[in-house]
Amino acid sequence: MIEQLLEYDTELFLFLNNLGTESWDGFWRVVTEKWSSIPLYVVLLFLIYKHYQLRGTVIIVITAALLITATDQLANLFKYVLFQRPRPCRVEALQDMMRFVADGCGRYGYFSAHAASSMGAAVFLGLLLQKWYRYLPFLLLFWAVMTAYSRIYLGVHYPLDIITGMFFGGLLGWGFYKLQKQARRKFNA
Repeated sequence: MIEQLLEYDTELFLFLNNLGTESWDGFWRVVTEKWSSIPLYVVLLFLIYKHYQLRGTVIIVITAALLITATDQLANLFKYVLFQRPRPCRVEALQDMMRFVADGCGRYGYFSAHAASSMGAAVFLGLLLQKWYRYLPFLLLFWAVMTAYSRIYLGVHYPLDIITGMFFGGLLGWGFYKLQKQARRKFNA
């Protein structure tokens, strides 16, 4: 059963990865870079400060930092300790069938820290600001999906790596949202 799932995962990876073209490679390389989200984070920080003032913003920023650390470390636990599933760019049998666009290829890929962190941030920040910006959670989820898909496009993750990362990221984003609500209540922010 697991082997059949991994086979389907590989087939879906090859299909999605081969949808790419050279004319789009630059776009997806930018999407996947962490620095490309800095303008979005600056706008979100401004919106948070506008509605939560300084004390609330400090609590939210600390909670967001803990969230990103948690998603990253959980992904590392899955990658390097629990599963050690090679990334598609490390599988010799796939080399002639896939497009490899990334600058480098890490060792293990299950699950994607990019997908987990972006989904965690999207859920966390979307929940924080949905009261004032009704459509913002949907825009943030779209951004998270784009970031996650970029990892397949570049050839460094399978779809299952992405789906699992997005699941755990969303779960942690929701949990850290609840945590920061309690922290703000406790500190009257």
